[in-house]
Amino acid sequence: MPSYRQRSRPLTIITVSGVALIILFYLLSTSRSSSEVRVRPPPAAGGAKSISHYPMNGLTSSWQPLARQEHVLILTPITRFYEEYWNNLINLNYPHELIDLGFILPRGREANQAIQRLDEAVNALQTGPKKNRFASVSILRQDFDSPFSQSEKDRHALSSQKERRAAMARARNSLYTTTINAGISWILWLDADIVETPASLIQDMASHNKAIIVANCYQRYVDHGESKIRPYDFNTWQDSEAAAKMAQNMGDDEVIFEGYAEMATHRTLLASMRGAGKDINEEVPVDGVGATALLVKAEVHRDGAMFPSFPFFHLLESEGFAKMAKRLGYQAYGLPNYLVYHYNE
Repeated sequence: MPSYRQRSRPLTIITVSGVALIILFYLLSTSRSSSEVRVRPPPAAGGAKSISHYPMNGLTSSWQPLARQEHVLILTPITRFYEEYWNNLINLNYPHELIDLGFILPRGREANQAIQRLDEAVNALQTGPKKNRFASVSILRQDFDSPFSQSEKDRHALSSQKERRAAMARARNSLYTTTINAGISWILWLDADIVETPASLIQDMASHNKAIIVANCYQRYVDHGESKIRPYDFNTWQDSEAAAKMAQNMGDDEVIFEGYAEMATHRTLLASMRGAGKDINEEVPVDGVGATALLVKAEVHRDGAMFPSFPFFHLLESEGFAKMAKRLGYQAYGLPNYLVYHYNE
């Protein structure tokens, strides 16, 4: 009589064979499946709909921006939110559907408060009546803190100018390089503390058909019960021999700042060129510009003019921008009798 081991051997052989066949089938099946996945052509990337054409030769920045439906990008670095600035902005009578807005804010507690108010204002406007909405709104946060106090005294102290203006230049460069698109004809740099301009600001400035043009920035104040105005921004000027000689004796990293007794440049300031009752459309060539209300043809930035955050011919930020643009072949102009007004702290 066969032993138990002898009797179970055929069953063991059958079982092992069956398991082996199952494993072999699984491996072959998996191999075929994997092979099919590997040789299957990848899904088409892009396609005709992903290709965009921009005929830049047909893009204009003319003296008739409204008639030609030219798009304007208004850019504003913000640390404090002023209601007066926002109200003035939305009261500009250039069609809002032709305007894109861009804002940039630094890190920090004060900027956190500003961005909350800005968000509320933007959301209210962009969900309101369609005729009041802007084409688009971009809000950026810097990856660095504001290196200076926002009090007027601290902002304008000579000792803080190099660091402050360099930081502002970085913010401006980040803002325009991120928000400009192929359809933009003009860029209006409008500071967050400009609280009063003509409603026709864009059309008025563009009508001069200059590559770079800046308004004269003043400030309203009350003196002994009487309303008066005074010059505010001194960064728009015509150069002088005194400033040129000063620059020749400076080190590579030194910068000339306008409006300080310690640096007597004797430049001719746009602020001092204003004449009451004179032609509001008078224009003068300038060598440095402020950016309180600065209109620039987009091609100037596209050609490489930026706001230097480093000493550029002993200039920084907007004044350095005018110098760089001039070396690219673009002359800046100022409007001595066309006024915009700065917030009075």
